[in-house]
Amino acid sequence: MEPDRRKYRRINAPVFIQPVGPLQRHTLRDVSLGGLRAYSDDPHEVGERLQLELMLPDKSSISVMVEVAWVKDLPPKSPALYDIGLQYIDIEPEDFDRLSVVLKDE
Repeated sequence: MEPDRRKYRRINAPVFIQPVGPLQRHTLRDVSLGGLRAYSDDPHEVGERLQLELMLPDKSSISVMVEVAWVKDLPPKSPALYDIGLQYIDIEPEDFDRLSVVLKDE
């Protein structure tokens, strides 16, 4: 059994991920104040940094820098090749506050 990595409450809103640059094959799975979890067909290394654009329900966006925290290969017939965890490493304080507003109560 995998340890529960959830340290932060989850976002209670549809948030979309738009990788900046050539990274286009990612599907957002989970968003929290600690980071994101996504399916990806692109291979990534732990420690790799990515620039992402998060599209919020109010049609605004937040630009964040993330670092790959973990990578898990997915079994055949999965929706993608990899399950990846991304930790925020650069997010503006006001953007962090905007994410806080759409948190799911747990």
